[in-house]
Amino acid sequence: MSLLVDSPVWIDYFNGTITLQTNHLHQILGIERIVVGDLILAEVLRGFRTDRDFRQAQKALLKFPVLPIVGQDIALASARNYRTLRAHGLTIRKTIDCLIATFCLQNNLELLHNDRDFDAFGRHLGLRVRRV
Repeated sequence: MSLLVDSPVWIDYFNGTITLQTNHLHQILGIERIVVGDLILAEVLRGFRTDRDFRQAQKALLKFPVLPIVGQDIALASARNYRTLRAHGLTIRKTIDCLIATFCLQNNLELLHNDRDFDAFGRHLGLRVRRV
């Protein structure tokens, strides 16, 4: 099974922030199959202030397969998943999180994250979350 790493984990990793997730990411680089979503690629790279840092991060991220996350099927499934979670009294704060979680569900990907919204997808919809 492939692992998709969420944007905040990559951002912390590139910033040198030590968390359980960044430590785990560091340990599995080059060992496990990691994929990058196109939305995650954009979200991570947009934050670099210098061209040099941008280029280095781009080079590093493009070593992994980059998968397109959003299309009509994922958009519709994401909306359904949001509505299902709302029916359980759970509101997901960001549309992009719904899209990422739905993409993982539809493509049998495990997700490494540090965002509580994804936990609802795991509990109610079966999202496979990497526990560290």
